[in-house]
Amino acid sequence: MEYTIVVAETADSPATLQYLAPYTGAALAEYFMYRERHTLIIYDDLSKQAQAYRQMSLLLRRPPGHEAYPGDVFYLHSRLLERAAKSSSQLGEGSMTAFDTQSGDVSAYIPTNVISITDGQIFLSTNLFNAGIRPAINVGISVSRVGSAAQIKAMKQVTVVIFPDRN
Repeated sequence: MEYTIVVAETADSPATLQYLAPYTGAALAEYFMYRERHTLIIYDDLSKQAQAYRQMSLLLRRPPGHEAYPGDVFYLHSRLLERAAKSSSQLGEGSMTAFDTQSGDVSAYIPTNVISITDGQIFLSTNLFNAGIRPAINVGISVSRVGSAAQIKAMKQVTVVIFPDRN
């Protein structure tokens, strides 16, 4: 934890601070990323940030969209998540993004938007964790868009033997 920065806003924080917290975290990660440091940024539930944004937008009398969220909430999250990157060697190294869905509901509006933006998702299960299975990854709904491109050659060969129709 020596090199750890935590940016957190609680549920009782003003909506404006809940909205700004992910941007503050991203700015801090970028600062270190561009100074040739490895950074990890974890967004714990972007749906909470979207709810804060919805609250601010409704107070500003902006027209509501789906589930009363502003129409640009998808754009808002895509811009935030696209800030995570792997820079060239001259600019430093990358950043990784993770998020926790609201109460495990991956079919809600905000989690499905975030899923469509990212290259892959690892879903953790409280039930698996409580059953003593660690890491508690729900492999049934966890996905990767990069798939075999991230696998070593030996793993690809084993996969072809086990699943010949998925070559």
